[in-house]
Amino acid sequence: MNAIRRKDRDLIVQALSAGVVPRVGLRHIQVGRSREVEALVRDIDRIADAGSAMRFVIGEYGAGKTFFLNLVRLIALERKLVTVHADLAPDRRIHATGGQARGLYAEAVRNMATRTRPEGGALPSVVERFVTDCVREAEDAGSPVERVIDRRLAPLLDMLGGHDFACVLKAYWRAHEDGDDALKAAALRWLRAEFPTKTEARQALPVRSIIGDADVYDTFKLLSGFVRIAGYAGLLVVFDELVNLYKLQSAQARNQNYEQILRMLNDVLQGNVEGLGFVLGGTPDFLLDSRRGLYSYQALQSRLAENSFATEGRIDMTGPVLRLQSLSPEDLLVLLSNIRSVFALGDPAAQLVPDEALTAFMEHCNRRIGEAYFRTPRNTIKAFVQLLAVLEQNPGTDWRELIGGVTPEPEEAEEADADDELVDLRL
Repeated sequence: MNAIRRKDRDLIVQALSAGVVPRVGLRHIQVGRSREVEALVRDIDRIADAGSAMRFVIGEYGAGKTFFLNLVRLIALERKLVTVHADLAPDRRIHATGGQARGLYAEAVRNMATRTRPEGGALPSVVERFVTDCVREAEDAGSPVERVIDRRLAPLLDMLGGHDFACVLKAYWRAHEDGDDALKAAALRWLRAEFPTKTEARQALPVRSIIGDADVYDTFKLLSGFVRIAGYAGLLVVFDELVNLYKLQSAQARNQNYEQILRMLNDVLQGNVEGLGFVLGGTPDFLLDSRRGLYSYQALQSRLAENSFATEGRIDMTGPVLRLQSLSPEDLLVLLSNIRSVFALGDPAAQLVPDEALTAFMEHCNRRIGEAYFRTPRNTIKAFVQLLAVLEQNPGTDWRELIGGVTPEPEEAEEADADDELVDLRL
């Protein structure tokens, strides 16, 4: 493993010790899931080739869904796509009438990332790149900038909401030319769906509409068209924690969200969108529960049903649903070794425990919680990081004395807690 910056090392360790996915340095710890990664890379390449894709990444609590989704986003950035991502929550969902869908869109666009801005907040740089390219083209051709902008944005005008979308981008260009920072900020606010009312938006911009709850999916289609016009390969939308839709107590609210997911899936399967992809993360209950999950919606169940021939260990990575396979014991051993190297900043001489300790730790976990220690490895990783933290801060401590005291908690307890957290989210 190459040397690791101390800043990245500290961020990775801090995240893993809390049981969450680090925002940086995933390449230092990623193991296994090669076939799943290959399937998503093919999807990303299809999106970059003016196609579309939609995947449901399904795994148990702690199985590594969030890590996998973040890895997919990083791959998409390397393929010159723009990514947006958000977690669903009680106040953020795909369909709503009280601002929750607009909140989901706003959160996703705030997290917009490009290869040069992987940490998020890339919307201003994407718009600025578009405007700069238009100005340069106009100067080279000796034509008015507005004419170049109109020509480039012409494909968006045929799409729902495209006229106001184009008007906002032209307003940003005028602000760019005049040095009007207030108008620039207003244009970005509109693109981020931060105007609560049409009246407020109309006072700041030459538009008659705002991005509301009913416009989220159509605006993602507009956004995908715009980023391609701006010189990027396409748009990847990543939503995690879709179990929050499963938790909705109102059957009407759940079905309206599932109808929106069906619309998105139909458009992708029928090739009605270009340069746009969706990756949605959820639990098996969210997918399979015939009373509250996606399978409770008959049209989705028929489209998402697994390949009946993929049995007895056979897999099919071409369908919309991608089940995260369990990490093998060998994969987990490599993962623990990678975490040990992160602690040592990539220096083998500074490693806190020998290879023997990794094997002993895995044997201890196997005795305590069985095969779940690699099927849902979150708590196992958390315990190992805490073990290394104690060894680092207490020089001279023998790792053999500590391993017997490490007790990773079974993930089943976390799933029970999650079920207890069901809340009444009504329309």
